[in-house]
Amino acid sequence: MLQTDGEEVGHGAIDGAARTRSQRRGGVGGGRVPFKVLTAPSRLAVLAALAALLPPAPAPAQLGAPDSVVYRLSPTSRLEVKTGKAGLFGFAGHEHVIRARGFAGRVVYYPGAPTASRVDLTVQSDSLEVLTPPDTAEIRKVTEAMRTEILRAEQYPTISFTSKTAAPADSGFRIVAELTLVGQTCEVAVDVRVAIGPDTLRAWATFSVKQTDFGIKPFRGGPAGTVRVADRVTFAIEAVATREP
Repeated sequence: MLQTDGEEVGHGAIDGAARTRSQRRGGVGGGRVPFKVLTAPSRLAVLAALAALLPPAPAPAQLGAPDSVVYRLSPTSRLEVKTGKAGLFGFAGHEHVIRARGFAGRVVYYPGAPTASRVDLTVQSDSLEVLTPPDTAEIRKVTEAMRTEILRAEQYPTISFTSKTAAPADSGFRIVAELTLVGQTCEVAVDVRVAIGPDTLRAWATFSVKQTDFGIKPFRGGPAGTVRVADRVTFAIEAVATREP
């Protein structure tokens, strides 16, 4: 028993005051749940549960940080198609080099994730011109036949090349792309050698396709069609692209 200012205070009074304070804090009294101090492992479990409910942190792109660089194809680029010769008298025919005069394209490059980069290229069908052999009459004849009979430029004015995937390879990338000719689309695998500078991107690639895969009938000429262009043709690309501001 304690004495204060001449009054005796019993242990029961002290215990009652303690119970009252406990009730105010949400303690045992009044049907409320007793207050419980969490141990360190329990606190960690609660924090983990709260973290799981929070939305994920935004990626750098969502924060507005520049994550890609766009390069626009320059007119100094070269896009060529090379044909072979076939047939019984194929030796009497010619191999032709065809160059695109009208094209546009861009490369979207992701420095932090190069395999997410993509390429888009469009060629105007009626801009393709035959360069060889150096026979003006034959060049005109073959060019006209190519545009009207093979490419049907009026009906299909563009040729397109659009990448789908890019994987690292020696000195560049191996690209799987969709090539569209005369309205038909086929997948092609292309090994691309790349050199990337501060403001310029250069790329070199060569790949071949069969004309018949696109529903194209290879050109024939000569007596009874004995001289004809081979089914397989080769695309050669030397691209120069400048960085957009």
